[in-house]
Amino acid sequence: MFLQALKDKFKQKSGEKYLKNELLSVPEAGISKKGLNKVGVIVDLDNFQNADLFYQLIELLNLRPNAVKIMGYRSFYDKNSPYATPVFSDKDLGWGGAVENSYALEFLTKEYDLLLNYYTQDTLILKLMTVKTKARIKVGFAELDPDLNDLIIQSPMQDFNTFKTELKKYLKVLQEF
Repeated sequence: MFLQALKDKFKQKSGEKYLKNELLSVPEAGISKKGLNKVGVIVDLDNFQNADLFYQLIELLNLRPNAVKIMGYRSFYDKNSPYATPVFSDKDLGWGGAVENSYALEFLTKEYDLLLNYYTQDTLILKLMTVKTKARIKVGFAELDPDLNDLIIQSPMQDFNTFKTELKKYLKVLQEF
């Protein structure tokens, strides 16, 4: 028991070190094309249960039917229980900031035009998923570290309609659609 707690503490420290280094590093300059084709969503399912609402973005942003990929976070989940949304948890944190969850690794292999960080909880694994995800534009809430996101929306997490409206407004300003 004691050794497991010590191991978890070292994993946490190595993850924090990795996150700090990633936030300090200069991002790679990629090709900056306009338009949205793929949208990734990292959602805190402990605080926002209805992840299916994100499929409304398909119509709102004029996307293809399979353009939205949702990845959910739960502080604890049963690996034997079926979930409608693929999930990861704090237990999926590995050494050096690695994420040890097959669903999360699949999510991280894809490149997105827009990443929605739909969480306000300051959790290491959520921030690591944000940093590791390849996205042109990252959008999140004001309660988090401003270095994680390119666009910060000031709205309550439970008010999805306001978030949607603000997101569309700012994406039009950025001429993304």
